[in-house]
Amino acid sequence: MQVTPTSLPDVQLVVPKRFGDARGYFVETWNDRTFARHGLERRWVQDNQSLSATPGTVRGLHYQLEPDAQTKLLRVLRGRILDVAVDIRRGSPTFGRHVAVELSADGLEQLFVPAGFAHGFCTLEPDTIVAYKVDAFYSHERERAILWNDPALGIDWPAIAGAVVSDKDAVAPPLAAAVDLF
Repeated sequence: MQVTPTSLPDVQLVVPKRFGDARGYFVETWNDRTFARHGLERRWVQDNQSLSATPGTVRGLHYQLEPDAQTKLLRVLRGRILDVAVDIRRGSPTFGRHVAVELSADGLEQLFVPAGFAHGFCTLEPDTIVAYKVDAFYSHERERAILWNDPALGIDWPAIAGAVVSDKDAVAPPLAAAVDLF
């Protein structure tokens, strides 16, 4: 398994080793010992999965407040996404900066997004399925969002004009107006 820091060092790109033969392939997507060696040990408590039928579907930028802040490990089961993490830790030298990484089912890449980052993605293919592990349970009371297309963030989304966005995400505040951050 290859673990590589992104331009935001706490956000890690994880590429598992693929073992292939005439039947197909096998890949280990999580190994507690391997992740611990890279400082990424977690106790996962929930697995989530989403299907986005339309390319250009944007989900995010979401996060949860303490004590239910979530670290996420994301991967694509079908299709491709542009996966984005935004540092929302006040006082962090990278506050307000983001990293955007393309993940695909074929590439098997995973993105490790620690608590303190808002997370979102845009689907690049029809019927894209994303799966992710989280280390804290969902909390409606502590769930928050930042406006996905906030110009101050400078995220180069592939589908701004025709993006499919939930009503909740469409009215989320920009980062500068977000009250509850880390």
